[in-house]
Order: sequence, then structure tokens, then C-alpha cells
Amino acid sequence: MAELATIARPYAEALLKAGGDAAAASELTALAAVASNEQLLAFADNPKATPAQVTEVISSVMKAPLSPKVGNLLAAVLENGRLAALGEIAQQFQLLINARSGVSDAVIHSAFELSAAQTDDVKATLEKRFGRKLNATVVIDASLIGGIRVVVGDEVLDTSVKARLEQMKLALTA
Repeated sequence: MAELATIARPYAEALLKAGGDAAAASELTALAAVASNEQLLAFADNPKATPAQVTEVISSVMKAPLSPKVGNLLAAVLENGRLAALGEIAQQFQLLINARSGVSDAVIHSAFELSAAQTDDVKATLEKRFGRKLNATVVIDASLIGGIRVVVGDEVLDTSVKARLEQMKLALTA
């Protein structure tokens, strides 16, 4: 959804320029999870609901009070009627934080559960392969049959049995 990304980018960049850091990123992610509630979005879209009322509802749901920077961002988002874009703002901000620190997010799809040692070994190998530090998340996907599939940004490394079978199928039918 390119339009949502276009809307979100200036907010994420503004938070970064205001001194947003990794703590603000985790706070913004939690805020985005709360703001994705359909009932809250409907309440925020109600013309009778003021931004202060919406902020009060969100604050009551959040486990910790919002930092001033994230609170100011929330106020700007509500003033401009962009609450639905908060999830994308959080993702954009995380990408900016990662780029600034030279880290990328990696999703490791595995057919089976990986132990901590296996995850560390895979992560170390992937960091050498991609040439940067990675924040790895493991997702179990039994449809892979075996092996792993790694997604780092827009790069995909697929060494799964499923991918190899697909390659063999294409070679045999060609």
C-alpha cells in the first residue's frame, strides 16, 4: 500500500529528527497495536470525538504513559485524521532506526522449531551473507517441509525443500 507508506514517512522522519530512539520505536509499536482496534478507529473517525478524547481512550489502554515525543506524534496524527496510518508509521520509524544503526530485520521461516543455539548459528551465517547486523525473528512454517526461508528487507534467501521441489518441477515441465 504505497499511499499509506507515503503518508507515514513524514511522521516517522519527524519523530526521528525529534530524537526518537529504539525505546520510542517499541513504544510506537505498542501504540500502533492499540490503534489498530476497529472500534477505536471508528471512535476516532466520529466527528463528535475530539483528539483529546481519543488520546484519553488510548492512554487508558496503554500499560505505560506515553513519552512526550510519542505523545506529540500521536497528537499530530489525530489532528490530521491519520490514526489508521499509525501501524505504517511504526514500521517506517523502525526501518529508519535500523538504517541509522546499521541493523536490518530478518524473518527466518523454518519448517521446524529452532533451538537458541541453532538460531544463533543461522543468524551469524546470515549476518556474514548479508553483510550487516540482523534482528532475527523465527516463524514456524510447516509447508516448507524442511530447510529455511529468510526475508531481509526485500531480499529473500530460500533454501527450503519446498523451493527445491518447485525448481525441480519447473525443470521437468520445461
